[in-house]
Amino acid sequence: MVLTRLKAKSERKLAKQICKVVLDHFEKQYSKELGDAWNTVSHPLSSPKVGVYPSSILALLVADMFSFRDILTSPSCWQHAILFNRFNYPFELEKDLHLKGYHTLFRESLPYYPKSMKCYLSSIPSRMPSERHQIGNLKKYYLLNAASLLPVLALELRDGEKVLDLCAAPGGKSVALLQCAYPGYLHCNEYDSLRLRWLRQTLESFIPQPLVNVIKVSELDGREMGDAQPEKFDKVLVDAPCSNDRSWLFSSDSQKAACRISQRRNLPVLQIELIRSAVKALRPGGSLVYSTCTLSKAENQDVISEILNSHSNVTPVDIKEMAITCSQDFTFAPTGQECGLLVIPDKGKAWGPMYVAKLKKSWTI
Repeated sequence: MVLTRLKAKSERKLAKQICKVVLDHFEKQYSKELGDAWNTVSHPLSSPKVGVYPSSILALLVADMFSFRDILTSPSCWQHAILFNRFNYPFELEKDLHLKGYHTLFRESLPYYPKSMKCYLSSIPSRMPSERHQIGNLKKYYLLNAASLLPVLALELRDGEKVLDLCAAPGGKSVALLQCAYPGYLHCNEYDSLRLRWLRQTLESFIPQPLVNVIKVSELDGREMGDAQPEKFDKVLVDAPCSNDRSWLFSSDSQKAACRISQRRNLPVLQIELIRSAVKALRPGGSLVYSTCTLSKAENQDVISEILNSHSNVTPVDIKEMAITCSQDFTFAPTGQECGLLVIPDKGKAWGPMYVAKLKKSWTI
């Protein structure tokens, strides 16, 4: 028993070690793509300059400075947001979080931020314990990277709309969508069978039985959805498979990591095909949101540029106002696109990476 525990502890420790293969790859790519944003040291208040602060204060500030790279490679700095489940609202927990200094996400409210969505976070790294899955009992909250709510909010879901979550597992964004509005129909699709089981369990843990009747779960290759369900949906979310920067950095299997890196160049092809399928599934006048949890320009801006260049019936939707409104909670890097945002981890705002882009299907081709 003792040996088993020691082995498990050792495995957990190993899993948190940075994979050099991945880090070296990121260093080359992101130093080039993000420039100063990758390595430059910044401070949450301001950049200390000689002559602005007394030397004693300056020393404290320098000791507390982190670069974007530092945050991404330091799990101890990461934060976790608490998304309340409105179907089993945790009133006592809300009181407790207020006493502990937590605040609601988006203190500067977005025009379309739904009152039914409640998400709490702390400015210091902290994590609530996860709730156990129990058949028949709804969980009170979902732990997530706060930046993952941006694609959901960008979709601007309204009651009664038909919605497709094309790559839905593990289910956090599907749960978040249901905190925003009551869709007339929600189709949650996941191609991977193991992740599909995870998705089903998540939905079972957060959604009451009466609402389950408007939710369909499928195991279809997302690239086939457009042909299977043409022009059926008002809103489509494509949270695409991507080179997840956080999880890849802490891979304990260097061989597997090297294989992932070699396969990385093929991901944009898959992502483009998924969006093309989503466009087919979208009704004219409907909206599509694309998101990833990587910084890679090839998987983000380049994918959206290819879609816009090859689809005359797709137009970009300007969402830069979201970055202005959310700057108190998130740090954004320039994307060169009005329809695309990129959240980068920062000290005290260690959310992301998260890329979000919004498109609209026009009525005429």
